[in-house]
Amino acid sequence: MKISGFNLPLEMQEALWGGSLPLLSGVEKWEVVSQTDSMEGAYLGFEESEEEIESYLNSLDVKYHKFSDEVQLLDVVSDEIANGKVVGWHMGKMEFGPRALGHRSILGDPRDENMQSKMNLKIKYRESFRPFAPSVLREHVSEWFDLDIDSPYMLFTANIKSDKLCDIEPKDFKEKSMQEILKVRRSLVPAVTHIDGSARLQTVTEERNGRYYRLIAQFYKKTGCPMVINTSFNVRGEPIVCTAEDSYRCFMRTEMDILVLENMILYKGEQPKRNGDLDWQEEFELD
Repeated sequence: MKISGFNLPLEMQEALWGGSLPLLSGVEKWEVVSQTDSMEGAYLGFEESEEEIESYLNSLDVKYHKFSDEVQLLDVVSDEIANGKVVGWHMGKMEFGPRALGHRSILGDPRDENMQSKMNLKIKYRESFRPFAPSVLREHVSEWFDLDIDSPYMLFTANIKSDKLCDIEPKDFKEKSMQEILKVRRSLVPAVTHIDGSARLQTVTEERNGRYYRLIAQFYKKTGCPMVINTSFNVRGEPIVCTAEDSYRCFMRTEMDILVLENMILYKGEQPKRNGDLDWQEEFELD
């Protein structure tokens, strides 16, 4: 097999240069892709203006809080995450592809050992053991994981650093049920730690991720934890939300605490009850 030109994304190049792959041994020429991420973090999808979103909310006659200052907005949202709230985060252009990467995401505190089951059972409506992924500030990745490359599209799994893991002895699992074993705290960030001590992570930079990076940076400044839980903004069996209407509907049908639509924050306790709303489980087939 001979290939005259072969393009690989930068993160894949970094992963492959350390070893050899027999499958690619016949490649005749490697063409190094530009350091600039031409996918722009995969934020290539649909986007509504702030005016359109505000007009939609006004048509519903619902209460929201509008911020003109991003610093103040991020200060409030990072506080809420640190206080154990689950946040629906709708920002800018929708992601293109299979992952939510910080524009149509549900966010939570990875330090909270109850957050995994809470988000699974009360937000995603699925089995409590399913793991979540962390979005991590790129400059702190190697401090928490056995990995030091870009992973902007949540493609890589890495072990959590040993100094961030909890001391667990085999006897701790003796005579425990599987459900009990799954609830054992494994690390300083239990909500994103798989049973084997690994996590599938997304690295976040200000250049690529903008406001999402600045939100996590604010959370890190307050907590010392440079990551948040990031899961797709949808429930089990339903597509990822696209429009503000999709996001508000999902917010109201779940036990999510807060919804952020661009520069506007909505609190669940301030929202009117929706009468005659179809249950989402009747619209979408469960997987």
